[in-house]
Amino acid sequence: MDVAILYSGGKDSNLALEYALQKGWKVKYLLSVKPNRTDCYLFHYAAVEHTRLQSQILNIPHITVPCNVANPKLEANIVKKVVQKYPVDAVILGGTGLQVTQIKSIQDALLPLGIETFASHAGLDHDRLIEEMLEKNYKIMITQFAAEGLNEQWLGKILTKESFNELRKLSLKYGFHIGGDGSSFDSFVLDCPLLNKKIEFKSIKKVKETMFSGYLTAESPVLIEKEIQKSL
Repeated sequence: MDVAILYSGGKDSNLALEYALQKGWKVKYLLSVKPNRTDCYLFHYAAVEHTRLQSQILNIPHITVPCNVANPKLEANIVKKVVQKYPVDAVILGGTGLQVTQIKSIQDALLPLGIETFASHAGLDHDRLIEEMLEKNYKIMITQFAAEGLNEQWLGKILTKESFNELRKLSLKYGFHIGGDGSSFDSFVLDCPLLNKKIEFKSIKKVKETMFSGYLTAESPVLIEKEIQKSL
């Protein structure tokens, strides 16, 4: 099956890519949509421009398109136009299927084309999925937040077992989704098993929008070779 991954560069889209590759599907391309505004319904804003580095490391074709609207139907049509030009059998989204607006909007746009749309880990426990990613040495950086209980101190923070336990406590206290579904927070993957190089940013600037929302701008990325484990 030929698939495209709707690819923000975050934890869920990289997990979706891992899922597709494990299934043996042909990933024809990664599709990244970079908004020029922070209030889009379907797409991440922060650090999406750096997905080109991830795609280079992965050696997978990459398409980046802009978005200047904040309307689920119009945003989904951006995806539709790309898929019309570069057909696939399915478009895979990250996450556990709780981001209803995102999935339904894109499903509605692609259904007339006969293209399937689904979340890679629909129905699974997002809490456990993140724990498994951390066990597999995913290096996940928080890039944006929009939820009571979070603040700019989380921007640029790397999820570890300790910081994830802290995030879990805040999630239970304030009611935001532990995996960030609904855009309570977004992320960018600096390293994971699929990448043979790590990404680091020499400069990160934090932008506070409101009391409960903000994002970072990541600048001066560098690629770092990963140490190869030698067998004894």
